[in-house]
Amino acid sequence: MLYVVFCSFSDPLELAKKDSLLFAPAGFSLKGYDYVFRNREIYIGYANTLFYVVVGTFFNMVMTILGAYALSRKNMMLKKPIMLMITFTMFFSGGLIPSYLVVQSLGLLNSRLALIIPSALSTWNLLVLKTSFGEIPESLLESARIDGANEFLILRRIVIPVSMASIMAITLFYAVGRWNEWFSALLYLQDRTKYPLQMFLRELLVLPQASSNVFAAEVVSGGESSVLLKEVIKYCTIIVSTLPILCFYPFLQKYFVKGVMVGSLKG
Repeated sequence: MLYVVFCSFSDPLELAKKDSLLFAPAGFSLKGYDYVFRNREIYIGYANTLFYVVVGTFFNMVMTILGAYALSRKNMMLKKPIMLMITFTMFFSGGLIPSYLVVQSLGLLNSRLALIIPSALSTWNLLVLKTSFGEIPESLLESARIDGANEFLILRRIVIPVSMASIMAITLFYAVGRWNEWFSALLYLQDRTKYPLQMFLRELLVLPQASSNVFAAEVVSGGESSVLLKEVIKYCTIIVSTLPILCFYPFLQKYFVKGVMVGSLKG
């Protein structure tokens, strides 16, 4: 990570002379960041990714919390067969082509919902949260029912506050997955105005022809070639695309060990 940071602040000509790891920038330059922030697609990708992260994670958590609470109740009808069907999907999936055909039949191709609805629920996260909810004493919930609380009120006033550590950990898992998602966009989206940030990053890092389209070949002052500059631009784009999620981690780090361990001790 430090190597990428140092390269992003390096002078392209000086960086080209290095053939080993960097312990400091090879000549200081902000030309790479200047090119990145002048690229309109970076802002489009940021806006789309924030939409997918916020809306998608919210949808994920609503589905996961409701499903986990229902499955954590001991008196739920058909609990065992439903759990069996849900667990089965962790080991066997329909495959790529059937998934694509389902999205196509629902009319979601080239739609932002194609990146939200098909991935609305993670089986693993559901089971972890279900186990966490199951650790809450039944007597606590029964006392609320005696006082006239319905299931939604119990979930909102008792279950969620008590299980906040697990909920925050699962939220972070979903958010990071949404932030890094690009494969679904590659499959289902054709409109570049709907691309997440990671799709533009992929084009820059993996597809040289796309990279040359975004940053047209030119020779800048000092005899510095566009090929050398594009190498620095790649490192700058990596930093720009990963910095927000790295800044988000410390605020939820305290929930990791407690939340995941509570939800994983018993099955």
